[in-house]
Amino acid sequence: MRVLHISKTYYPDTYGGMEQCIYHLCEGCIKSEVKSEVFTLSPNAKAHRMTIGHHTVNRAKLDFKIASTSISLSAHEQYLYLLNACDIVHYHFPWPFADILHLTSKFSKPSIVTYHSDIIRQKYLNKVYRPIRNRFLESVDCIVATSPNYSQTSDVLHRHRHKVRTIPIGIDRAGYPRAASERLSKWRQCLPDRFFLFIGATRYYKGLHILLQALEKAEFPLVILGGGPEETGLKTHALRFKMNNVHFLGPLPDEDKCALLELSYAVVLPSHLRSEAFGISLIEGAMYGKPLISTEIGTGTTYINIAGETGYVVPPNNPDALRTAMRALWDNPHTAATMGKAAEARYQDLFTSDRMVRSYIDVYREVSGG
Repeated sequence: MRVLHISKTYYPDTYGGMEQCIYHLCEGCIKSEVKSEVFTLSPNAKAHRMTIGHHTVNRAKLDFKIASTSISLSAHEQYLYLLNACDIVHYHFPWPFADILHLTSKFSKPSIVTYHSDIIRQKYLNKVYRPIRNRFLESVDCIVATSPNYSQTSDVLHRHRHKVRTIPIGIDRAGYPRAASERLSKWRQCLPDRFFLFIGATRYYKGLHILLQALEKAEFPLVILGGGPEETGLKTHALRFKMNNVHFLGPLPDEDKCALLELSYAVVLPSHLRSEAFGISLIEGAMYGKPLISTEIGTGTTYINIAGETGYVVPPNNPDALRTAMRALWDNPHTAATMGKAAEARYQDLFTSDRMVRSYIDVYREVSGG
C-alpha cells in the first residue's frame, strides 16, 4: 500500500506538531508494509526529492503566500504525478491550497484528512473559503480528529460528524535520544535544580506573555526552549520586570531537549487560543513522567492533561490561576511526583506512536477496501 501525505510544511524546513505526526506515521507504517511519501512546498526546493528517515519527501517551490496560505505555481503537475502512483492520499488540514489541488484533480483515490486545527485568525477570509472547505471535506472518505475534545468543540467537525473519528497523535520514546551524562551535567551547571519547562515555538497563541505575567510576582524558574516571532517581545518584557528567573534558550537540538525534559520539574503549556489544537509538548512531558500545567481551551491539551490527575488545568488568559497552579506543584513535590507518574501512564495508554500507527492503518484498509 502506498500513502501520499499532503502537508503545507514539513521537515527540514519546519518542525512542529503536524510535522512530528506525519514523521511518526511514515516511519511507523513501514513494518506494516505501508510505503509513505510526503508532498509539501518549500521556499528552497532545489532538492525536489529527498529522503528523511525511511520515507521520501517531494517538494515543490513555494512561490508566494496569501493570508498565510502557501501557494506554488508548479505544484499541480507534481501533485498529479504523485497522486497517480499512490493508493491513498492523506491530507493534513488546514491548507486551503491542498483543498483546491484535491478538487481539481481528475483522479479518484481513497482519501482521508487529519484535521489538525480550525482556521482561527483569518475570520473574514474564512467566510470566503468556507464553501471550498466544506466541499473538500464532504468529498473525502474519512476525517480524523486528533482528540475527542476537538471533535466536540469544532463547528466544522460537527458539520461533518458522520465521517469523523478520533486518533490521538502519538510519539515514540525510542526516537528521543538518551541524554548523555556530559550534557546533563552542562545543564545542571547552567540552570537551577528545579525549573518549569516550556517547549515550542514562541507563537502568538502560546500564551507566553500570560506566563510571564504570572511570574512577575513569583520566583519559580522557567526555561523557554524554542524561538519564534514573539521571542523579542517576551525578552523585552522579562528585562523590563527584571525577571532573572526566566531563561530563554532558543531552539536547540533534540539531545538538549531530552536533557531538559529529564531535568525539568514540570512542563507548562499556557496556550490561550484554539490554534493550540493538541499540544505535543505535553505528551513529551508525560512521556518523561512530568506533571503538567495547561489551560482549558476545548482542544487536545485537556485530553492529554487531566485536571487533578496528571497535573493542573487553569482558565486561559489568567496569570493568577497559572501562578497558583505552579505554586501548588512547587510546594508539593509528592503531589508533583504522583501526577507525573499518572501522566506517564496516560502516555503509555493513549499517546504512543505504535497506537497511532495501528489506528491509521485500520483507516487506510477501510477506505481502500483492503
